Formats: sequence, structure tokens, C-alpha cells
Amino acid sequence: MNTPSSRQGNLTRYAVYLVLYLIVIGIKKLTLLNDQVNKIGYFFFLIFALFALYFYIRQFNREQRFFEKKPSMPLLADYGFLVGVSILVILGRIFISYLQAKGAVPLMNFQIIYQKGESNLLFWFFIFSIGILIPALQVYLTSGFFFNYGFRAQNMTSGVVGIICSGFFFGILNFQASLALFVINSLYGMLFAWSYLYSQRILMPIYLAILNGIFMVILA
Repeated sequence: MNTPSSRQGNLTRYAVYLVLYLIVIGIKKLTLLNDQVNKIGYFFFLIFALFALYFYIRQFNREQRFFEKKPSMPLLADYGFLVGVSILVILGRIFISYLQAKGAVPLMNFQIIYQKGESNLLFWFFIFSIGILIPALQVYLTSGFFFNYGFRAQNMTSGVVGIICSGFFFGILNFQASLALFVINSLYGMLFAWSYLYSQRILMPIYLAILNGIFMVILA
């Protein structure tokens, strides 16, 4: 029960992590009541989101000790891979923004809110929430804990199924009603999961998810 080898313990822990994430999302929504940023809500969002992220990091690092050590790639070790996936994320985000401008892909919820009332406060709230903190939490849920608990087997089938399931879960956690946006977010989630398996370091998908989130806000 107390180690990641316990299925019951894993389900309990994952439920706690998921509830924390949902609370963060709930506070974010309350902060944007009437499509305006509530400054008190902004403060509580930052405090609770940072606490949740700290808790995720602490638990993930602690749980890693119970698993077999695997060779990992330092974040900057494979420059070709790092530059390639970074360009892929950015170009993909630019292309999606172009499709949204043409009306071929719906706007995301935060984009609609931002277009209704552009302001510096709203912009920086989206940078911190959608650009940095929420993507990092999502990576821990859809790649870190997700693979540790459910897809530790060292074979191709486990890796491929894990990447696909991780991507779909990433799409679900973004709470977009549009099928097109769900597919786009799922594909990004699969890319992040693949980068985690490739590098064996959680920092790689976190970096890519934050890069994606920041460009998503900048191009809104």
C-alpha cells in the first residue's frame, strides 16, 4: 500500500493527485468569473497551484526511488532531439493558430475570454496558469505518475499503448468541448509522453508542455 508496487495504493494516490488538479482548475475558473480576473482569486490560484506542483514534484521524486533505475538523458544532452521537438511544438502551434484564424478550428475557452477583454493582468494570468503551472501539473498526471503506475513493462506494446492512452488523457484534462481541439491536445499529449519515454526524464515533457502553453497564450 505504501509503495508504487501496490495497485490499491497507486489508485488511492492517483485519485488524490487528480483531485488536487481539479481543485486548481476550479480555483482558476472562479478567478475568471464574468471573464475578468479577480485579484484575490489570482493570488489564491498561484498559491494553491504552486503547492500542488510542489506536492507532485515531491511525491514523484520520492516514488522514483522504489523503481528500477534506468539510464536517463540529461535535458540538454541530445541537442538535435531537443531542438527538433521544440521546433515541432512551435510550428504546430503556429499552424493551429492559423487554422483558428481561418475558422477551420474553434477557439479554446481561454482564447474566447481573452478576446472579450484583453488586459495585461489577464495576459499574465494566462501565462502563469495555462502557460506554465497547469501544463506542468498535466505532465505529471499524464506522463509521470501515469507511466509509473500503469506502463512500466519494458516492451513495445506497453510503450505504444501508454503513449496513446496518455495522449487521450491529456486531451481530456484540457476540458475542450470541440472534437478537433480534443484531437489536437491528444496529439500534443502523445508527443509529450513519447519525449518522456525517450529521455527517461520528466523535465523533457514538462519543458515541451510549457513551451506549447506559452506559445498558445502568446498566439491567442
